Amino acid sequence: MTRAGFNALDEELKVLKSVERPAVIRAIAEAREHGDLSENAEYHAAREKQSFIEGRVKELEAILSLAEVIDPTKFTGTVKFGATVTLVDEDTEEERTYQIVGEPEADLEKGLLNIKSPLARALIGKDEGDTVEVNTPGGQRSYEVLSIKFV
Repeated sequence: MTRAGFNALDEELKVLKSVERPAVIRAIAEAREHGDLSENAEYHAAREKQSFIEGRVKELEAILSLAEVIDPTKFTGTVKFGATVTLVDEDTEEERTYQIVGEPEADLEKGLLNIKSPLARALIGKDEGDTVEVNTPGGQRSYEVLSIKFV
């Protein structure tokens, strides 16, 4: 996991524990004051939200306790974890830039590509100028590696 990914998950955990958890406890207490719990939609919604928060807290604590933070700035050479890779789609000439990151921090809309994705697996070990063939849900795609940076 990258340092940025670790910090983002750690911040999410802090917000859940210090803001979200106390807010849902207050919401449950307020809903209880309204009387009959069996027909109290506010109470059931608050309990459901509490269940989600507690589940996410446990999930984040597990991820962070096992996380190995890797500093990609110490790497050079071919594509590997942490690399920021600029590609061009050989069919559409569209350029895209992705950073290869761990599964918990992946977000394609932000350009953070899951290391377990077909594209990332195809890119590992490639160098600038290499072409990769990737099977995607939309069919076979070819990309050329334009640049590799470790930032």
